Amino acid sequence: MIHFDNDYMAGATDEIIKQLTLTNMEKTVGYGLDDYTAKAIKLILDACNLQNKGYVHFMTGGTQTNATVIDALLQNWQGVIATEEAHINVHESGAIETGGHKVLVIPSKDGKLAAADIDSYVTDFYKDDTWQHKVEPGMVYISFPTELGTLYSLDELKAIHNICQKHDIPLYIDGARLGYGLAASGITLPEFASACDIFYIGGTKVGALFGEAVVTSNPALLPHFMTRVKQHGGLLAKGRLLGIQFATLFTDDLYMRISRHAIAMAQRLKKAFVSNGYKLFIDSPTNQQFFILPNEVMDEMRKHFSFEIWGVKGQSETAVRFVTSWATTEKEIEALEEFLDKHNIQH
Repeated sequence: MIHFDNDYMAGATDEIIKQLTLTNMEKTVGYGLDDYTAKAIKLILDACNLQNKGYVHFMTGGTQTNATVIDALLQNWQGVIATEEAHINVHESGAIETGGHKVLVIPSKDGKLAAADIDSYVTDFYKDDTWQHKVEPGMVYISFPTELGTLYSLDELKAIHNICQKHDIPLYIDGARLGYGLAASGITLPEFASACDIFYIGGTKVGALFGEAVVTSNPALLPHFMTRVKQHGGLLAKGRLLGIQFATLFTDDLYMRISRHAIAMAQRLKKAFVSNGYKLFIDSPTNQQFFILPNEVMDEMRKHFSFEIWGVKGQSETAVRFVTSWATTEKEIEALEEFLDKHNIQH
C-alpha cells in the first residue's frame, strides 16, 4: 500500500533522527531553557529577519498551538474571525470553544478570507447599538495554505493585515503546512513574517517528529506566554527535543529544501491525473491535491493506494484528496503514474 493520506505519516527526516540520537544521553535543563532551544530560536529569528525584536516559543502540536495562542490573544468576551472551513472551526473538536471563545464565521472563496469582508464584518459589528451584548471580534485567523490547499498572495496577506491594524486586532496565521505554502508561492519567510502579527511554523507536517514554533514580531501580544502554555498542558519538560528538531530544520535550508521536494512531487502527481483525463475538484498549487474520481476507478485505486475521501462518497463519482510530503518518493509517484496510465479515462 502506498500512502497519500496526509503529510504526517512518516517519522522525521534522517537529519533530525541523527541529531536526536547523537544527543540522546545528554542531560540538559528542561522546559525549553536549554542551549539547543536557544540555538533554534536564534536560527528562526534570523530566518524571519526578526533579530532582537521577535519571540519564539515551541509547542508540540497544531491544535494545542491554536487553542493556546487564540486564548492568549483574546479577552473572554471576544471571538476569532475565520472561514467556515477553517481548521479551528471544523477539525479541532471544539478546542477554541472549550477555551471559552466563539469562532466567528464569515464567507470565503476557495478557502480564503477577503480583506474587504473582514473590514465590513468588524465595521458593521460596531454599528449595531447592541454590540456590547454580542461576541466581539478580537482577532483574525487564517491558515497558509488553506484547508483547500489554496494560497494567499503576499498582497492579499498585507491587505488583511492592514485591515486588522485598522481595527486594532491581531492577525494570526496557522502555519501547520507553512513550508509547503512558502515553497509553492515563492513568498519568503521574512516577507511572510512582516505580513501578520503572529504565526506558527509547522514541524509536525514538515519533517519533524512533532512540534510547532510560535513566532511573533510583537512579544507584547503574548505576555506570560510560557505560563499560558503550561495552563494548556503544552509545556514539554524535555523541551530540548523541540529545540534540536527546529535547529536542524533551520540549518542548511533543510526546512525549505524538503518543502520544495513535496511541492515537486505534488505537481508531478497532479500532472498524472490531469493528463489522464481526471477532473480537479479545486486547483491547488500546494502539497494537497484534490480530484474527482469515478467511483469504480476510486475503488480499484484504493486496493493499491490510500488517500482521503473529501466529504461524502457520491453516487457515481467522489471528491478525493491526495497529499504529498517531505517523505514522498519518486518511486511512489511513479507507481501512481503507472496506475493512472492504465486507467486513462480520456475519450
